[in-house]
Amino acid sequence: MSLSRNEDVDPYLRSLATAVASKSEHIAPEVIVKLKDILNRKSVGGSEELKKFKQDMYTTEILQYCSDALTYNYDTVQGGYETAVQIAEIVSTCCVGLDGIKKRERFHKQFLPLVADNLSSLAVCIMDAALEVKKSANIIHFGKIMDSIFWLLKGHGQLIQHVLQSKYYEKIQLCDNEEIGKISLLFLQHLIESNSEFFIEIRHGTLNGILDDIVYKLGCSSSSVTCSTAINTLLIIARKSHSVAELISGKYEGLKAMLKNDWNGKGFDAEVEQLSDLLYPEVQHKEASLQLVERETKSACMIQATWRGFQTRKRMKTLSKAVITLQKKFREMRQQQKLQSEKKKAEEDFLFQVHLRRQRAQCEFKQRQLYLLEIVPADQMDRYLCEVEHRAAINIQKVWRGYRERKNFQQQKQALKKSKAAVTIQRAVLGFLKRRRDMRQQLSPWRGTRHLTDTIRTDLTKEVKEYITLHPSNLVSMESCRELHLRTQELLLQNLMKKDKDQRAEQHRQALLAQVNTDIELLMSAPPLRNSSGLDVDAYLSRSAPVASWARQSHSTMLQVSRSPWWMKFGETSSDNEF
Repeated sequence: MSLSRNEDVDPYLRSLATAVASKSEHIAPEVIVKLKDILNRKSVGGSEELKKFKQDMYTTEILQYCSDALTYNYDTVQGGYETAVQIAEIVSTCCVGLDGIKKRERFHKQFLPLVADNLSSLAVCIMDAALEVKKSANIIHFGKIMDSIFWLLKGHGQLIQHVLQSKYYEKIQLCDNEEIGKISLLFLQHLIESNSEFFIEIRHGTLNGILDDIVYKLGCSSSSVTCSTAINTLLIIARKSHSVAELISGKYEGLKAMLKNDWNGKGFDAEVEQLSDLLYPEVQHKEASLQLVERETKSACMIQATWRGFQTRKRMKTLSKAVITLQKKFREMRQQQKLQSEKKKAEEDFLFQVHLRRQRAQCEFKQRQLYLLEIVPADQMDRYLCEVEHRAAINIQKVWRGYRERKNFQQQKQALKKSKAAVTIQRAVLGFLKRRRDMRQQLSPWRGTRHLTDTIRTDLTKEVKEYITLHPSNLVSMESCRELHLRTQELLLQNLMKKDKDQRAEQHRQALLAQVNTDIELLMSAPPLRNSSGLDVDAYLSRSAPVASWARQSHSTMLQVSRSPWWMKFGETSSDNEF
């Protein structure tokens, strides 16, 4: 808007508008001094003059300059963050109560959200500076910025949801500093007390984030001041919105125990009790029931103690008999242990004597051999040594043959067990298949006409005619019944023919399966390629060779079984009788 067209604008504002047109950072302190002076004079003059002054500030774009000035780098500006705090207070004051301006929609939908974002970003910058430098002045400046944001949101409630959902407020929530957390909680308290209806419009995720931040500060903070502020904030939220109170009680299951165990007796017990009553109204009833259960438990304990004391006193009277019995059992056990140790010692002595006698006998035998060697003439020494070597060779051969026969016997025993197991399995499978065939024949609805003679056929025909005469059918005629009977006979004949064909196909399939199994066994027992010969190849080219080899193996197995002693056939006979 041109200044020449607006003749009602304050001359101080005109000069100030000309100065801020350059958008320079260094004139910010001078602009603040002039604006604060004008605001003090207008506030004394009355509310109408103050409202007119705010409108002029917006129309001359001084207010836009102040909003943009919130994003400057105040490390290079005179006054630092003190200047930024003063600009924020001026912006928040002038934006509230600003009515009667043109382009009202642009002011509410573009300018005010921009001002809120600039104030939030300035609060985040001051918070970062406070965390890095750790000056108390920066904490104070942060609190003043949050007050300015609250003043702006109090005048324009539609900005509350925008500020709480912004990334700047999320950074403020994630800060772990105790003072910053306390200021953010106080800001939230004032906001809820001034306008609690924003809980209805706020998004569910944003509300959960706010509640999570409050509960996190309550659970992780060691400062009683921060925890008291968090409890008061939850108390205000629970009083303002019953639905949010139900959400808190349902979402945070450990909050009740934390309030009861951690923050009772810290100086704010009244707030803790009020919050517990609002969030968990059933606690009183439960506490009363718990007290009743405790009294019943104490009574039961007293009864049990009395009864156990009576039982103990009764046992003490018979304790002397128990001690005598215990001593008797202990002496008997000790006597048994003594006898066992003596028996074991005697056995060890006997084994030692046997070993000693064996050693003495060996020594005497060797001495006798030496004596005989001395007696034998020199010309018979070679003959004697040959006899000794012959006897030694016979002993070695005897031991080796015994070992070999025992080994072969074990191998034959394992093979015989496998053949017996195979025969047993085959016998069981054949018996099972026979039983299934018999059962299938018994359950088959068609039994054939093998036993149907002419006399029986005549009698059955007569009975059928009599039944049809006594029970005539109104729905089906005789001709249709005959046609149905003929069609049924044809279908039955087709089914029987198909059944024979299926049986032949099944037999052919079983024969192929047996042939495949025989080929697989031959391949599994085949020698390596480096050891194979032409005869081995012929065995796999002819179909009769596998059958001949299998018959030869079965014949050799039967011969071995027939040649075995009579006492080895008892197991086979019992297994045959089982099946």
